[in-house]
Amino acid sequence: MRKLITAAFISMDGVMQAPGGPSEDPVRGFAHGGWVVPYVDEAFGQEVDDLFGKPFDLLLGRKTYEIFAAHWPFAEGGQDDGIAKAFKTATKYVASRKGVDLTWDGSVLLRDAAADVAKLKQEDGPPLVTQGSSDLIQTLLTHDLIDEIRTLIFPVVLGNGKRLFGANLPPLAFKLTHSTTTPAGATIARYVRDGDVKSGDFGMEPPNELEQKRRARMQREG
Repeated sequence: MRKLITAAFISMDGVMQAPGGPSEDPVRGFAHGGWVVPYVDEAFGQEVDDLFGKPFDLLLGRKTYEIFAAHWPFAEGGQDDGIAKAFKTATKYVASRKGVDLTWDGSVLLRDAAADVAKLKQEDGPPLVTQGSSDLIQTLLTHDLIDEIRTLIFPVVLGNGKRLFGANLPPLAFKLTHSTTTPAGATIARYVRDGDVKSGDFGMEPPNELEQKRRARMQREG
């Protein structure tokens, strides 16, 4: 069976849109493209190299695939030659109901992201790794298909933009397995799925009169 790893660059308020440049994804009035670039340092590079230094296949949404397909096949021999070669070797699975022009060698179209990814996970093979693809990630979270989340959280608040965790997701518990901070101020964290969300209660029992009135008011107000 394969593991599915979601790797995401996010702001402190959870935005993951267009981290690498203004032209990546300027839709919905997003004006902060390239917000990760000032924080790239050696530790950042080591985390990326660790993710892509072992066999993997890419799992991408249509828009991220088009960004990658227009860049990475032409990046061999440059500064990011290692990642370019790793991406070339990997199978690129692309989730799109509308279809997409598969210009990148080794690309495979997935018409039903949830069903097709569930089938892929049952096969033998390297881990599936998402990059970007915020809409696809919502589908994967909704169907509990993500085994590990790796975040690089950067010290900026962007206010608006596509987020790693959208609304109306199911409750999912994760366990922190690794964390560190880069010299530039990014926080690296890795989480693995850890069953159901657990809860407790700090309240006093039995509740006093004021607490009973508060609860009654909350019930009335909905």
